[in-house]
Amino acid sequence: MTLSRRHLASTAALAGLVGGLAFLAMAPAAQAEGELNIYSARHYDSDAALFQDFTEQTGIEINLIEGSGEELVARILNEGANSPADIFITVDAGRLWRAEQEGIFQAVSSDTLEERIPDHLRHPEGLWYGFSTRARTLYYNPEIVDEPPSSYEDLADPRFEGLVCIRSSSNIYNLSLMASLIDVHGEEGATEWAEAVVNNFARDPQGGDTDQIKGVASGECGVAIANHYYYLRLVRSDDPDDQAVVEKAKLVWPNQDERGVHVNVSGAGVAANAPNPDAALAFLEYLTTDSAQTYFTEGNNEYPVVEGVLDNPVLEEFGVPKAHEINVSVYGENQPLAQMIFDRVGWR
Repeated sequence: MTLSRRHLASTAALAGLVGGLAFLAMAPAAQAEGELNIYSARHYDSDAALFQDFTEQTGIEINLIEGSGEELVARILNEGANSPADIFITVDAGRLWRAEQEGIFQAVSSDTLEERIPDHLRHPEGLWYGFSTRARTLYYNPEIVDEPPSSYEDLADPRFEGLVCIRSSSNIYNLSLMASLIDVHGEEGATEWAEAVVNNFARDPQGGDTDQIKGVASGECGVAIANHYYYLRLVRSDDPDDQAVVEKAKLVWPNQDERGVHVNVSGAGVAANAPNPDAALAFLEYLTTDSAQTYFTEGNNEYPVVEGVLDNPVLEEFGVPKAHEINVSVYGENQPLAQMIFDRVGWR
């Protein structure tokens, strides 16, 4: 069933009454009108300001529960039909897909969401919506690499033998990238690519995204993959060590002559048993406002999903790359096959 702003009022009263009575029997959190229970796997300081802005604009108080995506999904499932969760927020469409598979979300729609968020950055049936984007970009050390890679496919080139640094295959960012490559090249082509990249590893996969960038700067690697905002944090840092990394490691927007850079989302959806569905939908709509989009761009160097809302001078300096406009739900649909391919080629 799709919960819609256009016909919400008639269904919300009954659902709120029935759900509210069951919830009050448990009473683990606020249920009064004008409150919203958010379970968030985003851990950025700017999100606190975003939540406060929502409260100031709407008068709706937020009760926040934080944890990893896996922990919060497990908690919602354990709470069952009486879960107080109204909104579940996490990063990466691959994680949103995992939550979707567990029945965490209910479908919602509104004119605002459909007008403000591009089709390819939201679930086709309205189970979740992307509210900011992050690009999975390439980095290289010009002292080691004469000709930088210009595409993901280039990382399979023998000229980068012993030079590639990247995270483990279980990392959700890499799973989603592989899922997109499966869509582009098919299973056989994606497998050939992964096998060639493994042959080009400079070291066993290890560490986080920032570690890959630092590996390039130190000369341990010649090229690497990491999300763009990790690099932007270093660019904006006052730490001399971070500035030294930026001097050595250079960013490349891949596949600009073809389909565009691989883009993922931070996203959210209304919980299946949300006790405050009106407030939940209002929150999703708020996330598309110019003020909310500015918090994403300024606070964590992410790109807005709403065109024309970019308030971050450093991000503007790097420009808005051409993006691969595949529907991000594909990252989840292809995720099991992506992991199988990684396992098959020995990408640990």
